[in-house]
Amino acid sequence: MTARAPRPEDLYELRVPVQLDLSPDGRVVAFCVKSVAPGKDGYRSSLWIAPVNGSSDARQLTVGSKSDTTPRWSPDGRQIAFLSDRSAILQAGGGGAKPGDAEAPKEGAIQVWLLPFADGGEARQLTDLPKDVSGLDWLPDGRRLCLVSGAISTEPVKEPDRRPMDPPLPDTRLIDTLAYQFNGVGLIHDKFQHLWLVDTSTGGAELLTTGDHHDRDPRWSPDGKRIAFVSDRHRDADLGWRTDIHLVGVATKRVSQLSPGRGRQGWGAPTWSPDGRWVAAIGNRDWKRGELRQASVWRFRVRDGHAEDLLSGGDLEAAAAMNSDMMGGGEASLQWMGDGRWLVFAAPTKGSLELWRVEIDGGRIERLTRDRHYLGRVSGTPMPRGGARFAAVRTSGTDAPDVVIGDIPAGRLPTSDRVELRRVSDLMADAWGDVRLVKPVERWHEVDRQRIQGWFLAAPQDTKRNPAPVVLQIHGGPGTLYGWSLMWEWQLLVASGISVYACNPRGSQGYGRDFLSANMADWGDGPMRDCMAGLDALVADGLADPDRMGVTGGSYGGYLTSWIVGHTDRFKAAVTCRSVNDMVSMMLSGDIGGPTFGLYEYGVHPWEDWDLYRRHSPLTSAPNVTTPLLIQHSEKDLRCTITQAEELFAVLRSLKRVVRLMRVPDESHELTRSGTPFRRVDNLRLIDEWFRHFLLDGKTRLPRIDPKRG
Repeated sequence: MTARAPRPEDLYELRVPVQLDLSPDGRVVAFCVKSVAPGKDGYRSSLWIAPVNGSSDARQLTVGSKSDTTPRWSPDGRQIAFLSDRSAILQAGGGGAKPGDAEAPKEGAIQVWLLPFADGGEARQLTDLPKDVSGLDWLPDGRRLCLVSGAISTEPVKEPDRRPMDPPLPDTRLIDTLAYQFNGVGLIHDKFQHLWLVDTSTGGAELLTTGDHHDRDPRWSPDGKRIAFVSDRHRDADLGWRTDIHLVGVATKRVSQLSPGRGRQGWGAPTWSPDGRWVAAIGNRDWKRGELRQASVWRFRVRDGHAEDLLSGGDLEAAAAMNSDMMGGGEASLQWMGDGRWLVFAAPTKGSLELWRVEIDGGRIERLTRDRHYLGRVSGTPMPRGGARFAAVRTSGTDAPDVVIGDIPAGRLPTSDRVELRRVSDLMADAWGDVRLVKPVERWHEVDRQRIQGWFLAAPQDTKRNPAPVVLQIHGGPGTLYGWSLMWEWQLLVASGISVYACNPRGSQGYGRDFLSANMADWGDGPMRDCMAGLDALVADGLADPDRMGVTGGSYGGYLTSWIVGHTDRFKAAVTCRSVNDMVSMMLSGDIGGPTFGLYEYGVHPWEDWDLYRRHSPLTSAPNVTTPLLIQHSEKDLRCTITQAEELFAVLRSLKRVVRLMRVPDESHELTRSGTPFRRVDNLRLIDEWFRHFLLDGKTRLPRIDPKRG
């Protein structure tokens, strides 16, 4: 088979495994496969299963034009509960959607379905709540499910009676909380989430929690009497992004807070110990002003709320976010091993996201996996004799996402000092089997007595006699990381003849708390030195053309891109994506606007030091920009609102600089990871064309706009 270069439209063939769940006996893994809808204007998901021993290929369980997600095995392994919007077909009287129709179903279409596995048969709808269901967990005896839904009653929402001449009802929104919107969702100030109990035989539903709160992540206790969950019930929780672990009695419906602490704190992934005496969770408590702490693994004693930080003796980040445009980020996961002596979690180290375990008594931390990869979306189940089995999604610099299985012994690790992984899916073998991908080459350099890790992808024609142009890629966050994961944008640039260099500047995850906090109150100068030193090393080694360099990044990476081109003229082209340009408006708008983010990152509120935030805004140095700049931003971005792009564009266009604004309609901050497929492909093409125009073709003026565009 002749190898070919990757193309932007290859994304249309992408199939990504998400939402894994191992059967109770650990023999079969169920998972969702997310693929592009026929019309290229949306996605759909189907349920798949694979035997963990590899005795047969992974196979698809559900088909159709709707999406099936969130598989959860019943405790006896005989059926699978899942969420599906196929209820929309029933709402429409059996009509269903046309092929390629990606229009969102009506509210209440996403419901719980049960699929017989042991005996076979068709799935049946279990719930019929008037609002969507977004999460579920089985009672240990299998008789009930705990669900998450915005419904407050089982009765359909009725529109008020109106006479023909009545004026429209008032639609002005009155808001009393800063937590009133969320990127990718929209307004949430009146869309509270609650816990429900549902009988798995009859479908009878009972509301368990109430109030103006967002309750999520329910987990049943081993005895089935209580449920642990995450909620923002603390007074003024919106002023500190505060969430806590709570317990609710199934019989009494009484809610009590389990996690102690009086300051800013956040928690996720609650899980009960096998004996029901403890609840473990990932998070941290009592953040201080100007302090960015690593997420840790904690346990809380159910009897009295006594809290223990189990990773206090380590230097790991238990809720890291490695960048990949193949799939969006997954939720943090935490799993007790069968003997209750260990907790298993994921954390990055030097660009690789690995599995670890921490001993409950003693705090010993052991690394379980050792490779150059990204292990995410982990699901585990306890095994006999105290061990555990896990399933995870794995990708690497040249491997598309697939499902892998690993077995963790109760005692010592194997002599290889690692848990071996076995792949049980091969979802992209047919579509991408002939695609030629370039392996990243690891590079290290030192700045300010700190070692900086990076990766270099050389364009095929790159030689020391004739080095190719290079594009510097900068990740978002700032507290995330690049690593050994597949990045399609990088591969496309390399296929066009442009090398790619990416690094993890100070403030990135995976190198310890000191490195993570090294960019506090310094988003610009220090990280810029880290990135530029990496490029200088490439030039010194004859691997990059110093006269044909570009730079790009998204979110915080967009901030640093805008900052860099305002402080140097070494780059011949730049693309700043969903960026931060005005630090004051960033900290006071969007879904993270308020008193929290700026306090963590800069130690002061904007209103306490306006000049500090102005000095650290790329907008302040925008008049210095001479680099041709493409400003990409989604119109429905509620993380970094589009005013960030508009302000920078207004300055540069007023100064008659080479600049273009790229407004992407109907997309959020997640365009590159989970945006509408045809817009993701268009985004990749436009970025590639921008850099080819200036770096390969040597142009200095704006490229022509295709008149066929709308």
